[in-house]
Amino acid sequence: MGRPRKYNVTIPGLSCFIDKRTKRVYWRYKHPVTGKFHGLGTDEDSAREIAVEANTRLAEHKMGQLFTARDNISKHIGEGISVSGWLDRYWEIQEERQRIGEIKAITVNQKKNPVNVMRQHLGNKIISEVTVRDVTEILNDYKIRGLNGMAKVVRSLMIDVFKEAQQAGEVPPGYNPAQASRQPRVKVERQRLALEEWRGIYDRAGSLPPYLQKAMLLAIVTVQRLGDISNMKFSDVWDNHLHVIQNKTGSRIAIPLSIQCKAINITLSEIISMCRDSIVSPYLLHHHHSVARAKRGGRIQEQTITGAFSAARDASGIKWKEGTPPTFHEQRSLSERLYREQGIDTKSLLGHKNQQMTDKYNDDRGRNWTVIAV
Repeated sequence: MGRPRKYNVTIPGLSCFIDKRTKRVYWRYKHPVTGKFHGLGTDEDSAREIAVEANTRLAEHKMGQLFTARDNISKHIGEGISVSGWLDRYWEIQEERQRIGEIKAITVNQKKNPVNVMRQHLGNKIISEVTVRDVTEILNDYKIRGLNGMAKVVRSLMIDVFKEAQQAGEVPPGYNPAQASRQPRVKVERQRLALEEWRGIYDRAGSLPPYLQKAMLLAIVTVQRLGDISNMKFSDVWDNHLHVIQNKTGSRIAIPLSIQCKAINITLSEIISMCRDSIVSPYLLHHHHSVARAKRGGRIQEQTITGAFSAARDASGIKWKEGTPPTFHEQRSLSERLYREQGIDTKSLLGHKNQQMTDKYNDDRGRNWTVIAV
């Protein structure tokens, strides 16, 4: 086999030869790492395209290895690791914390987007060279678009990234340009829910599927989050208590069945009895009919409850002049305020670790008047 002299082959790894039996020209590509030849047939143009593509991919792979090697080696020569390289390690730390139970899967999942934002804007910089200005430019981009809430989330994530970098010795102690940046101010536009407004929505919910009124009663009497209410099972009831392991915090709360919200004059035991009907289901809130993907007796999904609550709220005819109308979650604040008036320890009931967080739920956001005694 000889290579035809008339073919000027300049692409690395590509070569051709003449098959003496058929007198046809065949093309092949030699892998630069393994040394193996790969046949590419008789089409010259196709062979050239394949060889160029192969060399491009090999070059990109090699560059990726070089960047990784730089991150691993540069630490020892004083340059420091890149932001992208550190974020890879930061993510491994988060997954390990989840594995040992320090943080929840939902917490890790919420960090994905902010990590991608940081990687996109700062990935090629050395982490110890990131400045407050770098962080501020990212946050200002969100502020200009009116996304102060997202800016706050991204800033919080970056603060945590630099804290972990301090622990690993990748940046000097106390070095945290994200923490030195100004905290974005987020004004809560959603309106609080008043008791009379709740009664109006509850009455309107009577014309909707039966799970909605039960969900609203559970929200007021248990003060739990929507996800925890949706997951409540009859098997969670024992020793005259409803046992809840909060999905967000992991707090383990045993709520007495005798607890009563006096404002609506009903106990938890009575609500659970209402949930026991002719439908066989492990869940307190369940479907009565099979619809689409929902099965008879199946759990009511959070978004289904949210949608039904919004429909009842809008149909109630109640108008909120400022901000956005209250959502299902606002019942948690209403319940906290009602129970505090009864003298119940709402901090423990809500599953909070500090009173400051509970006091945020007690804030009616300026809806009520302060009455001065004389």
